[in-house]
Amino acid sequence: MIKPRLMLAALLLAATPAAAQESEMLIIAHRGASAERPEHTLAAYERAIDQGADYIEPDLVATKDLVLVSRHENELSGTTDVASREEFEDRRRDKTIDGQRVAGWFAEDFTLAELRTLRAKERIPSVRPANARFDGLYQVATLAEIVKLVRAKEAATGRRIGLYPEIKHPNFLLQNAGIDMVDLLLRELRQLGITPTDPVFIQSFEVAPLQRLKQRSGGFKLVQLVEPLGGPADEPAMRYAEMVTPTGLIEVAKYADAVGAHIAMVLNADGSPTALVADAKTAGLDVHAWTVRPENEFLPVALRSGDDPKGKGCGDVKLAALLKDAGVAGVFSDGALKGRSCP
Repeated sequence: MIKPRLMLAALLLAATPAAAQESEMLIIAHRGASAERPEHTLAAYERAIDQGADYIEPDLVATKDLVLVSRHENELSGTTDVASREEFEDRRRDKTIDGQRVAGWFAEDFTLAELRTLRAKERIPSVRPANARFDGLYQVATLAEIVKLVRAKEAATGRRIGLYPEIKHPNFLLQNAGIDMVDLLLRELRQLGITPTDPVFIQSFEVAPLQRLKQRSGGFKLVQLVEPLGGPADEPAMRYAEMVTPTGLIEVAKYADAVGAHIAMVLNADGSPTALVADAKTAGLDVHAWTVRPENEFLPVALRSGDDPKGKGCGDVKLAALLKDAGVAGVFSDGALKGRSCP
């Protein structure tokens, strides 16, 4: 029997060159070029566009005055300097979000004007210390500003750049803050002149928001996010593992166009493909895999370069090649993949 590490190496040697493969697979800039700039900032999105990403991916949360802004979570202390701002100390709250108790400062408790006084910071500085040098430089970006940037870069480059927004915690926000993320997103897209003919995917880990979007959006492409454990926050009895069975995927295909799946659901430990892509295609769904990251800490052992967890090599490009071989239609990436080649 071939050992898993050797099999993974053999698969890599058999793969066609990454440069040839990546041109056929959508590259989705995960929170922008988040391996090089603090995530979800205009700087991160612009960097990703300049690196050739096909889509940029803003996670969307809502302000108290119902403006969509881009943050990884509605809790702000992990990605902004809010915890050091004395004027907002009284905004600290404890909330139960999707079954987990979370303490901090939440976007839905701030107006846009208040959020504008905050500055972004690197979320994982221990892994990405170079990104921390940009702490304090960037504001929280609105969806409108992201669209303005995309259009400016389209005009400058002559190529289309897609948007791949994720609506965060829609069930929690609707039930606890009276904020309807589906209504907000459709309203803002309409006001920004974005239609289903534009390159847009809308994603969620929840089910009901995607079903509502299917009914109301007029044809925007929709993506059901799944991960190895747990299930949708708005469907407590449902498990993601059941949703990616052949029968489950047929149900997902009734409202979604693709499945956004954790890499561990697409590739086995030895680098060979699982049944997910084939089963999804049978159901009429594409698969977009998340997330390829350049640092050793996030890569399979066989693809790492050296022993430093923060070290980078070609592992991310090689992992993307394996995903392409597995048949995925798109891949979320924290760093540049287009135009890179590996020995």
